[in-house]
Amino acid sequence: MESELRRIRMVVALTVVLSLGTVLVVPSSVLMGATGVVGDEDRPLTEADFAAIPGPVIDDAVRLAGELYGDYWEEDSDFVRQLLTMYLEAQDKDFIMVFNAGGWGSKSLEVSPDWRSIFDGIKSDLDVAGYSTLFVDYLRTTDETVRGHLNEMMSMLSLYPSKARDLASRVQFLTDHLPGTRVIVTGESTGAIICDRAMDILEGNPRVYSIQTGPPFWYRNKALERTLVLKDNGIVPDSFSQGDFFTIISATLESVLGVVTPEGQSGKVLYYLGAPGHEYLWEYPGVYSRILDFIYQNFEIN
Repeated sequence: MESELRRIRMVVALTVVLSLGTVLVVPSSVLMGATGVVGDEDRPLTEADFAAIPGPVIDDAVRLAGELYGDYWEEDSDFVRQLLTMYLEAQDKDFIMVFNAGGWGSKSLEVSPDWRSIFDGIKSDLDVAGYSTLFVDYLRTTDETVRGHLNEMMSMLSLYPSKARDLASRVQFLTDHLPGTRVIVTGESTGAIICDRAMDILEGNPRVYSIQTGPPFWYRNKALERTLVLKDNGIVPDSFSQGDFFTIISATLESVLGVVTPEGQSGKVLYYLGAPGHEYLWEYPGVYSRILDFIYQNFEIN
């Protein structure tokens, strides 16, 4: 038995070493995320749009790109393009809501039903209050290969030093050049980690807020100011956030056997593992009530 455990440990250790080695030989440029306005696929911007941007805004975008990706010309220019696109789209908006998906961080808001419902719920209240809102995806993983997933895994284990800086730089750029605009950085599951790390970097920026749902059980938030963290949807505690392995294993077995899960008690981790409570639809009592309280308190909305 002891020899078998030793063999398993050696295999695990070797796997970690090989994974780390693979990531280390991948250029750091792969770590660059990508921002995109939700639903803007049919509205491409023209050269005339970019020509209308003030010179100081362009200069600042170029400066930031050089600081983050100066050794990689393609990523450098793409970063500038993304910053200026966000600037153009957000010029007349009161709020910008940035979405960070769970899992590998490659899902958009449109295919994330929990947060799609939350975004719509928040927007509805902001609309009634007379505020305009822009939805933005932040895809921290754009390389959907094994190499890209390994990069994401190692970045998550190291708490996203490069990706959090990338995200924070984009948010800071927008608030620097759009006076009065406020940004809400949101994230689900593992996406809550990068939200917290970015908020830590943006600690001194009073116009940036964060709402996070279902962070992993192994992570503890550092940046709690102007931040709301949900680990309970008001129906059942989130087994993934609580580290309730017995419940996760039981729910996974029930799913395999075809047992129907009651409303509000479902949830998945990595597509296959059942995780009761790891589901945060807007209509759940512990979701809309706490988020609305957070919005009303921070933005003085009646």
